[in-house]
Amino acid sequence: MVFVHLSESRRMHTNQLLNCIKRVVFCTKRTPHCTCLFERYFTVHHVLRSPKKKTTSLYSSVDSGRYSSLVKSVVSTRVSSQTPESIEEENSHFYGPVVKSHTRTSKVKVPKHVHPFLNCDDDDDDDDGAHGREFFGPPTRISLQRDGKASVPSVTRVLQDTLSPLQRFYLERWKRRMITELGEEGFKEYTLNLFRQGGLFHNAVENFLSQDATATETKPADVIPGSYPTEIEGYMESIGYILEDISGVRAIESTVHHGTLDYRGIVDCVARYRGVLCAIEWKTSEKPKPHLSNTFDNPLQVAAYAGALNGDNNYKYQVEKGLIVVAYKDGSPGHAHPLNSTQMLDYWERWLVRLEEYMEKNKSR
Repeated sequence: MVFVHLSESRRMHTNQLLNCIKRVVFCTKRTPHCTCLFERYFTVHHVLRSPKKKTTSLYSSVDSGRYSSLVKSVVSTRVSSQTPESIEEENSHFYGPVVKSHTRTSKVKVPKHVHPFLNCDDDDDDDDGAHGREFFGPPTRISLQRDGKASVPSVTRVLQDTLSPLQRFYLERWKRRMITELGEEGFKEYTLNLFRQGGLFHNAVENFLSQDATATETKPADVIPGSYPTEIEGYMESIGYILEDISGVRAIESTVHHGTLDYRGIVDCVARYRGVLCAIEWKTSEKPKPHLSNTFDNPLQVAAYAGALNGDNNYKYQVEKGLIVVAYKDGSPGHAHPLNSTQMLDYWERWLVRLEEYMEKNKSR
């Protein structure tokens, strides 16, 4: 049984609703799911016909006359939009002036006295690789003369004595780790073996490049195993494909001396690499060095040797480019890092800075 409570205002619709209820009840008896019809109809009808309720404002009890002046002052006040300058001025007023920190940038050192990399007087033999001229004759070999001039520093000594604090830190840490693993005597033996292997490797490359024209036709990759000492077979195999691109050897293990700056060194090789005359350095490594940045101070060394050669009267040609060849003991393909003329000039200036630092440190000695 259904009871419907209706207000007085809706009594006029009672008959209609009762008729609707009768129809719904009748329909429900036949089909129970039809009850939803009644619910929908009744709900919609109730919502549509319900009178609006009168709501009272919360502010009706406020004394508008008493606060009218306050309302007018708030409404009439215009606040200007803020700008970065006004915000900064306001913050400065409340919190004090802002202290702006300067960005720290690494200062690049430049030499106090710039010396030319090339000797313009030796321009009779243009050795740009574009001409493709080959050098005929035995390579130059100027041995280091021990003439008692201890005041003339070598390139290696200058670079070792002017290492940065960070370089010294990493070098010392590596040394301590090796001593911990091998012990004092083991580390000494390890260092001696490195020097001995380096000497054997340089001799093997020197002998290979010194061969006559008939012997140089043999590709390094075709060298019969056992042609070199066991300790350096991997090194030679590593740079075999690079040696194929070396031609026109002009100097091997030859001393160079810069007449003006008064330093000297022994350049490993001066030859053409893929047709371009270069000062070449052979390096050995147990770890891969695929990028030029992995070679640390080696580019400065090459630039120093090339600059000394250009300022040495014993050499009647100029070298503008360089090459660093890294060989690996396990025989994996070595890496060749060419240095173009722009890079050589950059490393030349860095070398001049290191040379000046060395000279200043050794003035009192």
